[in-house]
This record gives sequence, C-alpha cells and structure tokens, in this order.
Amino acid sequence: MVQVTRKDEREANENIIRRFNRKVLQSGVLAEAKAAMRFSKPLSKTERRAKAIIRKERKADKLAKMRLGIR
Repeated sequence: MVQVTRKDEREANENIIRRFNRKVLQSGVLAEAKAAMRFSKPLSKTERRAKAIIRKERKADKLAKMRLGIR
C-alpha cells in the first residue's frame, strides 16, 4: 500500500499527486495489476482445435466472398 502525506500545509496538490504517482510506479503495484489483467488460463487441446476450426471456416468464407466480389 502506498501512502503519501502532506509535507506542510502550503504544499500544492500537484506536488502531492506527483509524489504519489512516483511512489506507485516505484513500488511496482501498477505493473502487477496490469500483469494480472493480461493473464488468461491456457486453453485445453479440444478448445484450441475448436477455435482453429472456426478460424479456418471464417477465413475460407471471407476468401470465397472476396473472389465473388461480395464484401
């Protein structure tokens, strides 16, 4: 957890925000959160095959439409 306190009463809000942002970047909290967002469970073999079949069908359909001049 990152905490930033005011140095004195006259410190500008921009300075506090700047110090907070710097501490967040240095702590690595943001990087961990982004990595957790990108993580996905590996697909099983059957799921990969099913997706590959769908991709192949879509590609063939798109190619056939392109040859016919249909968008």
